[in-house]
Order: sequence, then C-alpha cells, then structure tokens
Amino acid sequence: MNLRGKQKRFLRSQAHHLQPIFQIGKGGLNSAMVVQINEALEKRELIKVTLLQNTDEIAEDVAEALKADIHCDIVQIIGRVLVLFKPSSNEKYQKISKEVKVI
Repeated sequence: MNLRGKQKRFLRSQAHHLQPIFQIGKGGLNSAMVVQINEALEKRELIKVTLLQNTDEIAEDVAEALKADIHCDIVQIIGRVLVLFKPSSNEKYQKISKEVKVI
C-alpha cells in the first residue's frame, strides 16, 4: 500500500506525540528486533524507532530493510528517527488505518 501525501501528513500529525518505542544501538538491526517491531506495528499501527548515536546503521537503510522484511510504510525519516505505519490485520487494533482509508 502506497500512502498518498494527505495520508502521510495525517500519520505524521498522529506520530508527533508518540515516544520512540524501539532503539537501534551498536548491535544494529537484528531479526529478533524485526519480529518485535512487526508485533508492535500489529498492535499500534504507528510507531517511532530511534537510531542511537553509537550505531553504524543509516536511517534510510534501516527503513528500507524494515520495509522489505515486514512490508510497512515509511511515513517519515527525521535525522535518526523513523516513523513506521502498517495497517493491523486484527480488526480491534485498526483505529488509525480506518481513518487513513477515509483520507
């Protein structure tokens, strides 16, 4: 699913108040973290991920890897913070994705 400009703008406004729930450090992005990020996206649909100062990873590369692995949308990348969106497959968690579809 490719997000349109208005949809991304809406998601950015929703993500503005969120705290990052994952931090990628010097261990980099590993498969266990990818699984956890996928599970968090399933429950929340919209999350922030931070890259710490001590990591060798580049934000754009991490975003592309996550997009390929868990098929999420990259809403925005600011510095070392990624905002990720993935509609939940579970009906009861689909709060944000329903609003996005309307836009």
